[in-house]
Amino acid sequence: MAPAIIALIGADGQLGTDLALRIPPASLRPLYYPAFDVTKSEDAAGVLRTLRPDVVINTAAFNRVDECEDRVEEAFAVNAFALRGLSRICEELGATLIHFSTDYVFDGRKGCPYTEDDLPAPLSAYGESKLAGEHFVRALCRRHFVIRTCGLYGKAGCQDKGRNFVQTMLDLAGRGRPIRVVDDQRMTPTSTAELAANVLALLSTRAYGLYHLTGEGECSWYEFAEAIFALSGVRADLSAVSSAGFVQKARRPSYSVLENARAAKLPLPGFSDWREALARHLDRT
Repeated sequence: MAPAIIALIGADGQLGTDLALRIPPASLRPLYYPAFDVTKSEDAAGVLRTLRPDVVINTAAFNRVDECEDRVEEAFAVNAFALRGLSRICEELGATLIHFSTDYVFDGRKGCPYTEDDLPAPLSAYGESKLAGEHFVRALCRRHFVIRTCGLYGKAGCQDKGRNFVQTMLDLAGRGRPIRVVDDQRMTPTSTAELAANVLALLSTRAYGLYHLTGEGECSWYEFAEAIFALSGVRADLSAVSSAGFVQKARRPSYSVLENARAAKLPLPGFSDWREALARHLDRT
């Protein structure tokens, strides 16, 4: 039996790299920007019609949250309208579409972990654009997995943002810079290595739908930074600040911890406590 063909959009990105490492080479069809641009729907559809994949994994996104406030049209082009085209071509081909969304679709007012059944209420253009993308996938492609996740970090770094939070903290400490991090926004750091393993296990279940997939536990961004330095043995000039004292264009939810409620019912490898996953990541880098 021929191996399933998996088209991986953004195969050289932070999450894409960890997914590519776990997909058998005979199955993997890596797609890279700008040769493959999700916002050019007709061109993208032509490439996918040629490949005829069984699965399309989309890791492309406009993730620079504050820039989305000034570049709303671009944010929606990448995070929402591109998904309309991808969903339609996947439905045409009978392919499964895996798409990644964000904890920022919530407003943080709940104050305890969000499940897939909670009503989204995004606070920013970024969150709104990602939620719109979710709706396109869920409405237009029957075989879909929409995966909300949070606080990603991985060995490859983040192409769209330049660096992930772990890299940024260690870089600032290495330059002896004072580091201010908000202590009143709570979330869950998530290893892209663990996320990739769970995504591919989820794919094999064919239990299509919306899922939350994040590390276990929760922390503030300040506590995340503290753990990075403690586990790395790095001394840093770190101080906590409130969101009010840290100027950012986009509003962030004060609490955006996600509960992996639906995934817990499936035979997936699951996630480690965020500190354990972080320690393993730092040991490998």
